[in-house]
Amino acid sequence: MAQISSKRLLVIDDEENMRHMLFSMLTRLGYEVDVAANGESGLRALAHSGYEVILCDIRMPQMDGMEFLSHVCKQNIETTIIMMSAFGTVETALEAMRQGAYDYISKPFKADEIELTLRKAEEREKLKKDNQLLREKVAAFEGECSFGRMVARSKLMLDIFALARKVAPHPTTLLITGESGTGKELVAQGIHELSGREADRFVAINCGSLPESLIESELFGYVKGSFTGAERDKSGLLVKASGGTLLLDEIGELPLALQVKLLRVLQEGEVHPVGASSPTKIDVRVIAATARDLEQEIKLGHFRQDLYYRLNVVHIKLPSLRERASDIPLLSEHFLKRYAKRLGARVTSIAPAAMMLLMQQEWPGNVRELENVIERAVVLAEKKVILPENLPDGFGAKSGGRRLDDYFGGFSIKQAQKIMENSLIRRALEATGGNKSKASELLEISYPSLLSKIKEYGIGL
Repeated sequence: MAQISSKRLLVIDDEENMRHMLFSMLTRLGYEVDVAANGESGLRALAHSGYEVILCDIRMPQMDGMEFLSHVCKQNIETTIIMMSAFGTVETALEAMRQGAYDYISKPFKADEIELTLRKAEEREKLKKDNQLLREKVAAFEGECSFGRMVARSKLMLDIFALARKVAPHPTTLLITGESGTGKELVAQGIHELSGREADRFVAINCGSLPESLIESELFGYVKGSFTGAERDKSGLLVKASGGTLLLDEIGELPLALQVKLLRVLQEGEVHPVGASSPTKIDVRVIAATARDLEQEIKLGHFRQDLYYRLNVVHIKLPSLRERASDIPLLSEHFLKRYAKRLGARVTSIAPAAMMLLMQQEWPGNVRELENVIERAVVLAEKKVILPENLPDGFGAKSGGRRLDDYFGGFSIKQAQKIMENSLIRRALEATGGNKSKASELLEISYPSLLSKIKEYGIGL
């Protein structure tokens, strides 16, 4: 007999001769073998040692094999159990496997039966481990390709995801830059979720959306009576975000006078509300974001250099969508699934011709613009696939205001039907990348009928 492997195996049987025979045979096969005389002894052995395989008799005193099997399954012990019995029936075997046994052997059995069963069990365990490893690799790959609500496959973005994961657990101040629509706030949210502060608030304020007279009170808060209209104390966003994360979006828009106050907050860890006699201690992680070139703003005297250095401890620069065009198909499919589900639409895919147009765009509005285009296409799509004409006018596929007679050149309905069929078939084939089966579904005609019309109109692929 060839050796199977050097693995631990437990034999549970009340017959001493059977235990001895199995011990000798399985040792020769290369197993490290322990033996037990009943189910209770088997459970004690299992509590002290791990076994890859257990051979267990069914009829035994004190605790029989089925009771032993029930105990093991309840404890979720990952061990392959093979049941044995001299009084076996089909019903007994089925019941054992229903309860969690891998296989069943009837006594008396030959040595090669045991060997074959063990080989099958070993192959099963190998398949289970291979599948688990594959699932772990897929999960790791999917994890690397996503960060919070963002998805990407380009090296540029995967490097950014890795950096964001690395800095997220630390209270370090971050500066996120990039064009409008590149996802600066999404990166900040993803960092907050991995920061250990996720149980507390994520607060975002756009520094350019409020007049200068309101930004100070919004950020720092005020006390009752500090100015006209201050009828009660109000906590600022820095206090409200304490324990969590504050995103200062468009930090380049912050007035110089408030830049000084913000610098003090970052240095001292305390905020001084308008009109207050004493500061308030805070614990907040500050993330700043901007589409502006802050170094250029410093040269122009619009941004304080000391605040820039205090914010720019770690700098995450998001690339434009033009710089990572390889992410467009993934992002498009991601948005398609989101809006098809949200809008209850039947759309499931994007035609190759439409995807080509998406890939050719400059995308000045970046990912936000792409998301809006896909949402619009899902709304307008009449079939299960997004076609070029579902995209905005600038993406191609425009009618140009032509009249029907410009297309058909006459009044014959038969001729017009042929022209329309020819055009629709060509569009469907283009939309499906030449897949005739999918094209027939789009056209809502049978596959043989499509083949016949392709031949009739001389359509080449």
